[in-house]
Amino acid sequence: MSLTTQFIAELIRAANEADKLTPFEIKRLLNRSVATIRDMRDQTGIPGSSRARDVVIDLQIAAARADALPADEVRDNLLDAADIIRTLKIILDGKP
Repeated sequence: MSLTTQFIAELIRAANEADKLTPFEIKRLLNRSVATIRDMRDQTGIPGSSRARDVVIDLQIAAARADALPADEVRDNLLDAADIIRTLKIILDGKP
């Protein structure tokens, strides 16, 4: 299992237990997600966006608000991150 696949699984597990995560754990997972997404976007050549609707911006805001996020928002953000990373992995796996 690749590191990316392991991280996706970690995000999904964490989302399933969002109510048990500490603000530090939430912040760490979201910040790792942001870094992973940026790195994978660079590898694929997919540019990020400076618009307010870029998932990376949403994840950064969620990380900054980790201590005040309700469990359902934590879950949604972690699942969004896992989905984007999984999609980018599929793109990278298909590149020659």
